[in-house]
Amino acid sequence: MTFEEFVEARLQALLRYAVMLTGDPHTAQDLVQETMIRAQLKWRRIAAASVPEHYVKRMLTNAYIDLHRGSWLRRVVLRAELPSEAANRDLVVADHAGASADRDQMWIWLARLPRRQRAALVLRYYESLSDVEIAEVLGCAIGTVRSLISRALATLRTEVVPELIGGDVR
Repeated sequence: MTFEEFVEARLQALLRYAVMLTGDPHTAQDLVQETMIRAQLKWRRIAAASVPEHYVKRMLTNAYIDLHRGSWLRRVVLRAELPSEAANRDLVVADHAGASADRDQMWIWLARLPRRQRAALVLRYYESLSDVEIAEVLGCAIGTVRSLISRALATLRTEVVPELIGGDVR
């Protein structure tokens, strides 16, 4: 498979994966573009891999994890919901924008996770990869994958559940 064939076949899937990692389509496009440039330079090595897509996903995941080392623009984080906004939200009747608000809230919760934990969750629940495949993409042991996912879910449980019931249960 040539690089051009790979890009034609997998670019959209890689872009969707990057959007799930970053939470921002523009940042995701930049991340995929940088990754594809590096992939083209190393294409012979990547093409020799048993599954070139996993190799490129690993490159993309590593680039995402290293994003904070970039410019100040890349360090901007999603803001948390203010308490007054949460109180007002409870008074409003749900409408067609409710799904959008729920999605935005999920991004806020995911943004609180460390990058490797977030990447592991996206690989598991969005990409539907097995522990072995996630370990290959993240470049770690299977036990580490399970630990990352377990810690991420535990963090979400301790932070999300209190917000949903309106108080801190710790």
